[in-house]
Amino acid sequence: MKKKKLLKKIGLGILIVFAGIQFVRIDKTNPEIKEGNDIISILNPSEEIREILKANCYDCHSNEVVYPWYSNIAPVSWVVGHHVEEGREHLNFSEWGDYDAERQEHKIEECYEEMEEHEMPLSGYGIMHGDMTEEDREKLEDWFKSI
Repeated sequence: MKKKKLLKKIGLGILIVFAGIQFVRIDKTNPEIKEGNDIISILNPSEEIREILKANCYDCHSNEVVYPWYSNIAPVSWVVGHHVEEGREHLNFSEWGDYDAERQEHKIEECYEEMEEHEMPLSGYGIMHGDMTEEDREKLEDWFKSI
């Protein structure tokens, strides 16, 4: 009997904590987009490459993040927020025009390597959004290599 009461109290405690953390929200505000500053505007890839970039890269590496429904539920929202923050910090396709030529060249090399080594998109992203097809990966690799 005492064990049941203890389990109920623990369960209630967990429920209260879970409800309480829902009030700790992430900032989902996308920074302002400068017209013509985006990698797509500057490098003018094919429509197919644009679609692959938008579908697989822009949700962490741009100022055009579309937050999924589960980004409203803590603690998952914190992970999503961290990934976006970190992704933008490492590479932001929306701010491509602000990078100097040396940095752009370095980022293109990194993008190629990340595709080649299957490091991006992150596996967790693929689970929720669908994995990038091998065909799309190869197309993106080829495009990065051609720049």
